[in-house]
Amino acid sequence: MAKRKSVTREPAAVLWSIPVPVAEIPETGRKLEVTADAGVRAALAKAVGVTALPRLHVAVELFRHGREGIRATGQVSATVEQACVVTLDPLQTELVEAFDLTFGPPAVDPAANALTLDAGSADPPEALRDGVVDIGAVATEFLILGIDPYPRKPGVAFDAPPAGDPSSHPFAALAALKKQS
Repeated sequence: MAKRKSVTREPAAVLWSIPVPVAEIPETGRKLEVTADAGVRAALAKAVGVTALPRLHVAVELFRHGREGIRATGQVSATVEQACVVTLDPLQTELVEAFDLTFGPPAVDPAANALTLDAGSADPPEALRDGVVDIGAVATEFLILGIDPYPRKPGVAFDAPPAGDPSSHPFAALAALKKQS
């Protein structure tokens, strides 16, 4: 019997990385504001499927949380350019997503990583990786969550054809061609 080779996967590439070592966060906290450069914005726009990101900014406050944890509160703001789902015209929207996360050391017990849902409990802390909080990765996650998957220009609506009208059926034109032959 052949041995199976185990494959380890590397985490997906982080397109915007702003590593903040926990050791560099004083007891009084640390404020940080970063604006993404054009290269990062272009790579993120392509990765998340929007036309462009003319502006992307993150503002965060980092505080010690317990003995080994960090609390990160802040917001991501961006200008997102997409195509309107009705007219396909370019559309720019402003996005502001607030976040409030805690980070802690990774769980030593694998059973602690099991998914348990309890509506009354707070979210578990995010795992610190090598003693670093990556604010760029956090900002990217909240940017993605805030992008409207079906953007529409103001005042534009999709008018569906009447339900009972046979000429509005998607295959009505094909049926008419078949009758002609």
